[in-house]
Amino acid sequence: MDWAGWALFGSVATTALTAVMIAAQLAGYSRLDLPLVLGTVVTADPDRARVVGFFIHLAIGQAFALGYAATFALVHRATWWLGMLLGLLHVAVALTVLLPLLPGVHPRMASHRAGPRSTAVLEPPGLLGLNYGAQTPAVAVAAHLVYGTALGLLLQVR
Repeated sequence: MDWAGWALFGSVATTALTAVMIAAQLAGYSRLDLPLVLGTVVTADPDRARVVGFFIHLAIGQAFALGYAATFALVHRATWWLGMLLGLLHVAVALTVLLPLLPGVHPRMASHRAGPRSTAVLEPPGLLGLNYGAQTPAVAVAAHLVYGTALGLLLQVR
């Protein structure tokens, strides 16, 4: 496995994915602010949360990049199209499993079952992240295709 490539290019791919998601948010395509959502697990201050959340997302991205690198090593091939396929699998899991589970563990996120006494400040993302806008799933797919393509192009199979 390409350990040096994984360490460097996992960070590059995660930064690219995050940049696509933030650019889409700033352009009004989605209200999902992933660094804010992740950072508010640790701190209530939104400015600090975005910084902390970026580094949390970077760490999570590194873990997923390890899975991509292991898959490339297992099939003895790293290509852009295989990276894209893994990106589609990755985003499918993120949108259908990880995001809907987030309200159950996030201390500052409301859930659909919390009731009127909830003091949560973040809206739950819902299935496919649709609570953050109708275009959120498309943005997430595009961002994960960028992530997978970057890893498929940059990682080497030894």
